[in-house]
Amino acid sequence: MNKKTQLVLASLTAALVAAGCASGPSLAELNALTDKIVKTSFRDEGAVKVERITATDETNRACSDADVAGKPLDEKTAKAIEEANFKAIKWPSDGKFIGDWKEGEKIAQSGRGLTWSDAANTVNGGNCYNCHQMDKKEISYGTIGPSLYNYGKIRGVSNPDDPASKAIVEYTWGKVWNAKAYNACSNMPRAGHMGILNETQVRHVVGLLLDPKSPVNQ
Repeated sequence: MNKKTQLVLASLTAALVAAGCASGPSLAELNALTDKIVKTSFRDEGAVKVERITATDETNRACSDADVAGKPLDEKTAKAIEEANFKAIKWPSDGKFIGDWKEGEKIAQSGRGLTWSDAANTVNGGNCYNCHQMDKKEISYGTIGPSLYNYGKIRGVSNPDDPASKAIVEYTWGKVWNAKAYNACSNMPRAGHMGILNETQVRHVVGLLLDPKSPVNQ
């Protein structure tokens, strides 16, 4: 532990001790101390920059504060966050929502990009398998998120180009682009919003989820 980190930790300890003698530090003060610790303890490494850890927006800040407080966001705040994030969704510039499911599968099964060992020009993957089952043949997958097997079939999408599928197609795009538009404190990464995946990649992932020929829907 370097000297700067020791000093910051000492400040945090002093603040917590003071909490037993007075009203204690405010949430904003504790957040500021935490930011100092992170900035002091981490360094830029490869494609990963410290600012990616410390940078946050009102959405993440509100959800983090609620998590620390041990209670969910109030309904009014949650609705405001969802509305703001919905407005931030970037819809396909060419109007095409469905891409190549084969490319989408590659993206969903790739965990590369944005790690300290990745080169700056590494193409990001979606890392979807880390939280979801995508295919009935998979024997190892995360369970933080729901299974996506038969995602399109369950939702009655037999032809993504059919006007009857429009609502589900748009919802799927929006969810992949910015999940917090539908669930204020969703644990799902805001893939498009945060620049993890680009528009073309999101299109392919939506294709993976909704194309009847995709292994997701077999």
